[in-house]
Amino acid sequence: MSAPRRPTDPSGLERYYVLTKGRSGPGGSASSLDVATLIVSRAAPAPGMQHEYADILRRCRDPLSVAELGAHLGLPFNILAVLLADLLQEGHVEARDPIPAHDAGRGPDIALLEEVLSGLERL
Repeated sequence: MSAPRRPTDPSGLERYYVLTKGRSGPGGSASSLDVATLIVSRAAPAPGMQHEYADILRRCRDPLSVAELGAHLGLPFNILAVLLADLLQEGHVEARDPIPAHDAGRGPDIALLEEVLSGLERL
């Protein structure tokens, strides 16, 4: 009986291990990434760049959330966060808070909420 054949194209856990070079999570400033963080490319993909890094840079020409990016690439959050940490450290991408700083302290518009409530009560 022959030994089981190994796939030539790594998939699943092997693929993730190779992509992240064995790291299980991001470090440094990237540890504050969440699924709503917007990612924007600051550079074009370089020749010879790892495919996943180049794909991230191409997809993020316009701001894209980490959740959307993960869905497009088919990568779990923790794997994508490691890749983004590398790109952030090299200055290839920028991470932005999804809520602009000038709106962060402001609560909901009470007048608008009262109008909506009034409209619902009339139904």
